[in-house]
Amino acid sequence: MLRFLIPHRRTVSLLRDTQGAAILEFAISLPLLVVFVVGIYDFSGAFNQKQKIEQAAQEGAIVAGAQPMSDIQSINANPDSLQPVVTAIFNSLAGSGVLPNANQGTCKMPPPAPTPSPPPGLAWTYTISGCSGAYPGDNLAITINRGWVSAPGPPLSVGTIVTIVYPYHWRFNSVIQLLIPGASYAAITQLTESATVHNQM
Repeated sequence: MLRFLIPHRRTVSLLRDTQGAAILEFAISLPLLVVFVVGIYDFSGAFNQKQKIEQAAQEGAIVAGAQPMSDIQSINANPDSLQPVVTAIFNSLAGSGVLPNANQGTCKMPPPAPTPSPPPGLAWTYTISGCSGAYPGDNLAITINRGWVSAPGPPLSVGTIVTIVYPYHWRFNSVIQLLIPGASYAAITQLTESATVHNQM
């Protein structure tokens, strides 16, 4: 009877082998699990920011389409009618959390020194910097093209295209470097979104 109560040495050895195999499997699968979790989190963050930028571009285009075109000339470096457009885009991005340092430091609205692109048409680019606390070198670029013309052929219509460019910093790169030292890829993606609307005035 006593013999049945004492575990057999072979049984104890098998239990230890099973536990050791489980620990080994966990040690191998844990880094892959971390990569998947961080990847899902990172890609969902990028998609979320892309959606917020797209919404801001749509809001800016709606405001731009309703603005008068009386002050839009190729020689006007900073038309007054574009300020509400830039303000609407800035407020949308600040309200949705894309610009965490909005209205602080150098990230102010309206932009103190918009940088207009020399318009070959009727396009102006406003660059606002200092809007990200973690990455002070990030620039928000807003391009407003009031001279968009529909494809040739009737009916001909004139509209506005609003384009927003803002960088997204991937966290996935740091996880890859932990697993594979020296591995790297572009850790920044410039998210670009556009919206088009017909001019009302």
